[in-house]
Amino acid sequence: AAIAILGVKTANELGQVIAAVGLAQNLAALRALATEGIQRGHMTLHARNLAVQAGAHGTEIDLIVKGMIDSQNVTMDNAMQIFKGLK
Repeated sequence: AAIAILGVKTANELGQVIAAVGLAQNLAALRALATEGIQRGHMTLHARNLAVQAGAHGTEIDLIVKGMIDSQNVTMDNAMQIFKGLK
């Protein structure tokens, strides 16, 4: 079914499509590595998880995440300290 959608008729054409997709994926990975995208995204997700574990809800989560990212201290202790400061 997928091959029919691609409209390839030979193994050579299929190989070219697979190679093109692989190159596109590699380019995207290199771009992400060259910027701070992967690490920043991961740290923000980690900070959000810590904020929720600290007991934050709604807008409190965003405030705690911002505080941890701004201080470059993404730890459970810092999440709890910031959360207590909001109360």
